[in-house]
Amino acid sequence: MNHLDIIKQLRGQTTVPEDHDTTEAASSAFAALLQADEAEKPRIPGIVMGRVVAINEAVGYVVVDFRHKSEGRVPLHEFMVDGRLSVQVGDEVEVWADQIDDEAGPHVSKKKAEQQRMWQKISLACENDELVRGRIVAKVKGGLSVNLDGVKAFLPGSQVDIRPIRNLDKFVAENEEYDFKVIKFNRRRGNIVLSRRVLLEKDRAKLKAKTLEKLIEGNVLTGVVKNVTQYGAFIDLGGIDGLLHVTDMSWGRVTDPREVLGETPENQQIEVKVLRFNPETERVSLGLKQLRDDPWNSVAERYSVNQRVEGRVVSLAEYGAFVELEEGIEGLIHVSELSWTGNNKKPERYFSKGDAVTAQILDIDIESRRISLGYKQTQENPWVELQSQFQPGSVIKGPIRNITEFGIFVSITQEIDGLVHISDLSWTQKIKHPSDVYTRGQNVEAVVLNVDVENQRFSLGIKQLTPDPWETEIPQRYAVGRIVKGNVSNIEHFGAFVTLEEDIEGMIHISELSDEHIKDPSEVVSEGQEVVIEVINIDRIERRIALALRSTDVDSFEDIVEYTSNVVADSANFSASIGGLESSDEE
Repeated sequence: MNHLDIIKQLRGQTTVPEDHDTTEAASSAFAALLQADEAEKPRIPGIVMGRVVAINEAVGYVVVDFRHKSEGRVPLHEFMVDGRLSVQVGDEVEVWADQIDDEAGPHVSKKKAEQQRMWQKISLACENDELVRGRIVAKVKGGLSVNLDGVKAFLPGSQVDIRPIRNLDKFVAENEEYDFKVIKFNRRRGNIVLSRRVLLEKDRAKLKAKTLEKLIEGNVLTGVVKNVTQYGAFIDLGGIDGLLHVTDMSWGRVTDPREVLGETPENQQIEVKVLRFNPETERVSLGLKQLRDDPWNSVAERYSVNQRVEGRVVSLAEYGAFVELEEGIEGLIHVSELSWTGNNKKPERYFSKGDAVTAQILDIDIESRRISLGYKQTQENPWVELQSQFQPGSVIKGPIRNITEFGIFVSITQEIDGLVHISDLSWTQKIKHPSDVYTRGQNVEAVVLNVDVENQRFSLGIKQLTPDPWETEIPQRYAVGRIVKGNVSNIEHFGAFVTLEEDIEGMIHISELSDEHIKDPSEVVSEGQEVVIEVINIDRIERRIALALRSTDVDSFEDIVEYTSNVVADSANFSASIGGLESSDEE
């Protein structure tokens, strides 16, 4: 109300005389009205109520009259909501007014007014222990930034939830509003610290009391998956958490809890069974597989020995492959049951994890919860075919695949080798190690001795390619009574070994070394010495030749041979004469 308006008001109330008293009365009334008008004017800086008198979208401001010397201009964008102008001419609005100077006029802001009102609201909430509501807008160092209707507040990471949250970004992405408790407030510094954890703990305490009444072993409860680890998952039952261990998730093999719960099970509802509850420690053990019957209880109804089954390889070990026949039912294919040949004992060369496989049940042990499976039983047995293809006595030819101290292995097929035992390498030669005579990869001929299907053995012989000289030649060359020369090859305490020819030895017992009693054969002969000996016995079965020392003087060999020949002849004549006399007497 300006001065003119006041004068008009005074004139409208009374007739104003032109004398001096009238002038004084008018001046007094004018001063009173002016004082009343000044008292009604808004105080700035501060929040004032004004009326929209003009909207200039071209320039980008809204004109607000709040009964000041001049009108205020508010930026148009402060009245925009979702891209639309939220006011029109004539609307009353609350704004913040600052007096800058007389020329520029007051600075007016709707946004600042809202912030000031929010500060007042937060202050009252802090004093009265009330809650405030805001939206998480950004991740900052140590926590999150919260918008409380235009006022920024800080939510520490430790106050976001009851449990430590590693990924705070999800709260920003969710863009949701939450209730908060103000735990620190400083208007002067503009510092507001919030807590969400305090509210959650209060709610959790109420839920916990109700949940404890239901925590009875055997009860089935509904919970929410809160956290997943390598060894299991923590389930929020309502104010109290329980552990669902990985071994209680499924009757089958579980290597990762997410195989059962899903890739993103967090915050998902799940039904679980209470297995154990300790009221003192408040530890709860939960089970998921216990909601279903143990499949081993009915194994005998579904599986039997010699039955062929389909399964999936779930694990590989040095000793075999584990095959899942159904959830909770696994069988083991031992390495010995992978192949008929038994050469390849590495399961990973037959299977990979996840492979579908057909196997045959070999044994079922329900008490031990074990099923033995065979893979080779689903394949044709090559040993049966070999037995019909290679008859004993037939000759084969092939490369030496391996050499050991007890013999050589000759390749028969790609997977099967035949063994030539060291005793079947030569009739006469004493072989200390087969590698002294043969080399790997060398092609050899051998005679098939036997094909043992049951024990998977293919026996071969090389010496059988030629006649056994002990059956014919050796007994003829070394007949009993024959005098021969030889070299002492070895001396033992019981006698001396003499090499008669290559690969043929005889032995002189200590009693045949001298007519006199001796304690040590080295008293008579020495290694490498050439001696004259007589064959006194030959054992074709044991392949042994017994000798007697006739002379260490080799130069007398011819005389000894002639002498013994005459003695043998005289002995024969004498025996014949005696035989004739005996015949005469009988006549």
